[in-house]
Amino acid sequence: MHFIRQRLAFLVLSLWAAATINFVLPRLMPGNPAILMIGRFKGQLSARALHALQLQFGITHKPLWEQYLIYLNNLIHGQLGLSLTYYPVPVSKIIAASLPWTLGLVGLATVISVIVGLLLGIYTAWHRGKKWDTVLPTMATFTAALPYFWLGLLLLFVFGYLWHWFPLAHAYSTSLTPALSWGFLTNMVYHALLPAITIVISSMGGWLLGMRNNMIQTLGEDYVLFGKARGLSERRLMFHYAARNAILPSMTGFAMAIGFVVGGALLTEVVFSYPGVGYQLLAAVQNEDYPLMQGLFLIIAFSVLFTNFLVEILYGKLDPRTRRGDQA
Repeated sequence: MHFIRQRLAFLVLSLWAAATINFVLPRLMPGNPAILMIGRFKGQLSARALHALQLQFGITHKPLWEQYLIYLNNLIHGQLGLSLTYYPVPVSKIIAASLPWTLGLVGLATVISVIVGLLLGIYTAWHRGKKWDTVLPTMATFTAALPYFWLGLLLLFVFGYLWHWFPLAHAYSTSLTPALSWGFLTNMVYHALLPAITIVISSMGGWLLGMRNNMIQTLGEDYVLFGKARGLSERRLMFHYAARNAILPSMTGFAMAIGFVVGGALLTEVVFSYPGVGYQLLAAVQNEDYPLMQGLFLIIAFSVLFTNFLVEILYGKLDPRTRRGDQA
């Protein structure tokens, strides 16, 4: 319990720090797009209407500490302001509409690439020196070096444009209305296949190589040799003895990967015009939409911190030495 309380306190402190940085950084930048947008309406709107717009965008001359308290209060109530790009739509609604697409596509693709990569890494390390130990790491080195957007463009050109096996863009056909129906779900999966394959191919190699290297080091440990001498089955030695300890260094990387799922595979979503968080982040940067950028950065930061917290708790379960070190 002491270990969990320590990690929980650090999580709360990290969340507060991320929120504070998110408040301070835009106020250090020159200019304010909200003021520029309001400037467009001068001469067209009354002074009262302009004042209402200023209040909506949070333009105020109150002291900084008072602005900070208002910001924290709005944050606690889920109020992230209004988007300049999609005015007058709240930022929270834009994130809520984009987040499921990113979690469904990038999240599932990331989990598949991690599982497949780790299993292949375990297999090649256990059978090191044999045929697949030469073929798979070589392929993994090649695919890990491929940029997401380049591979996405290549697959889109070949399988979408030339062969017409997959659609060229969007998350579903424009002729359909989103609904929990078999027709819409199959169409959605059909549109997600090519971008998901792009993410899996690009990221799987890194997990394979990392797990293979960790596994080879673990196989030389005394407890693995002792297990072999006792006549334990190959499956038990591979997974319960070697892989369980070799996977620990990959846990932190997995936490970061899952946390950054919320950020989306930005370039992949742009290439496939997929309406996820990454696509919205690019639109926010292009339009200098500070409220939307702030909201997206905050959600990404919170996701990374929270997944790291969960993985640290899991790490403590898998390796009790980390808990003893904290208690000492």
